Order: sequence, then C-alpha cells, then structure tokens
Amino acid sequence: MRISTAMMYQQNMRGITNSQSEWLRYGEQMSTGKRVTKPSDDPIAASQAVVLSQAQAQNSQYALARTFATQKISLEENVLGQVTTAIQSAQERIVNAGNGTLSDDDRASLATDLEGIRNQILNLANSTDGNGRYIFAGYKTDSAPFSADAVTGKIEYGGGGTAVTQSVDASRTMTVGHLGSEIFESLTSNAVPEPDGSTSETNLFEMLDTAISALKTPAADLTDVEKGAIDKTNRGLRNSLNNVLTVRAELGTQLNELDKLDELGSDRALGQAQQMSDLVDVDWNSAISSYVMQQAALQASYKAFSDMQGMSLFQLNK
Repeated sequence: MRISTAMMYQQNMRGITNSQSEWLRYGEQMSTGKRVTKPSDDPIAASQAVVLSQAQAQNSQYALARTFATQKISLEENVLGQVTTAIQSAQERIVNAGNGTLSDDDRASLATDLEGIRNQILNLANSTDGNGRYIFAGYKTDSAPFSADAVTGKIEYGGGGTAVTQSVDASRTMTVGHLGSEIFESLTSNAVPEPDGSTSETNLFEMLDTAISALKTPAADLTDVEKGAIDKTNRGLRNSLNNVLTVRAELGTQLNELDKLDELGSDRALGQAQQMSDLVDVDWNSAISSYVMQQAALQASYKAFSDMQGMSLFQLNK
C-alpha cells in the first residue's frame, strides 16, 4: 500500500482536530458545570432530562397552586371566624330576649342590636379578596352573592352554583372557596329539629329577621307564632353555628394537609434536583482528569505534526 504525503498530512491533521475537539469539550463542561449541554453529548441522559424537567415544572406549578389555595382558605377561615363570633353574639341577645320581664323598650333595644349583628354577618357573607372578588360566590365572583329580594326584602343567595376548587397535587383537588349557600343557608345532618316537626329554618338571615320583627312588636300584640319566634331563632342559630364550625373544621384540615403536601413537594423537588444533577452535571474529578489528559494528547499531536514536517519526504515535496 502506497502512503502519500497528502494522506499522512490528513491523518495527522485529523488527529489534531479530534484531540482539540475533545479538549474543548471538556473545557466547556468545566466552564458550564454541565456534562450534557446538547443531546449528542449523551442521548439517553438528554431524553431522561427532558422528562425530568417536565416533572420539575409540574411540581413547581403545584407548589404555586398550594400557595394560592393556602391564601384562599386562610382568608375564608378568617372571615368565618368573625361570622362565628357574630352568631355567638346574636345567641346572647336571643337568650336575653327570652326574659319575660323585658319591657317593650328593652325588646326594641335588643332588636336594634340584632339588626347590627345581622348587617355585620351580611357584610361578611359578601366579603371580597384582595382583588375585589367575592369569596363566597363560587365562580360568579364579580357580583355580591347575597342581596335583598326586590319584592319580599329577604336576603337570598344569588351567587354561583359550583364551589371553587384547586388542584394542589397530582391526585388531590380541594375546595378553596365554599358557596355562601353552604354556609349561610344550610344545616348539618345532626341539626336540632323543631319540636312540632315543622321544617327547620336554614337561612341565617331569615332567622334573625324573624326574631327582630318579633322583638319590635309590643309584647301585648304578639301572636302565638311571634311568641315562638325567639325560641325557634335560638335553635336555628345553634344549628347555623354548628354548620359554620363544621366548615371551619374542614378548612383547618385542608390547611394542615397543604402543609404536609408542601413538605412532600419540597422533598420531591430535592430528589428531582439530585436526579437532574446525576444526569447532566459534570463529574469534576473525571472532567479535570480528562481535560489534562486531552491537553497532553493535543500537545503531543502538535509535536508529532511539527516533527513530521521536518521529514525528508515533506522537504522534497516543497
């Protein structure tokens, strides 16, 4: 086999080019801290890194969703804490109203107090978040959920029919915004029944309005129904308070669960970061060693090429 000068030149240049390419590759790894910067560096690791990065992005999205859920639930729990206090204050007034020795002026004074409490609860039921969205209106957040009926004057729920939910983890969705009707117009399954078997009042505002009307009426003019209104409102407030406390218990459980999910998400993020590092980050000991070795090989290639140029075959070819 004949070996031409051109062939020898090309072989030596190819060796230099390959050595230089490898040397630069290890240099890039050390400058970026990444072993895999493009798919050709390690196709399998690169493909696994793409899948893992998607999982990391999803985990980050759920972490953000949990932050949103915690804010929403904490706000609702805070408002319901104030509702609880207001109902308890109303109960105190109703108990006082049961005193048969009260004068009509005393009864009127209690009615005024109850009106103030009723308006306070209505204001709380129409609470908004920091962005002006009504928190008890379901997905119909642009208008107040509770308002007075134009004909009867009764306070009724007019918000959305679907509670606001939020996905807080891959397999967990929770309610982050209860409907006003579930809080102010509902009772629990263990509600105190009416002694005569009649239907229990579920609307908190209607309970208070009934008692207020009865207290504003002079005692001598009360009908049998109005005389029983105070006791019925007392039972109704107990039931309504129990319902609010049940919702608050649910909210507390959800806040605790969100804390646990945050811990799990943080652990998952750490694990994913370690997996990503194992896939694409540089092994410094190996990279530095290879860089030095490749640098020596490149220098040897330069020396061999320089020495080859001094051979007689090259000299004669000039």
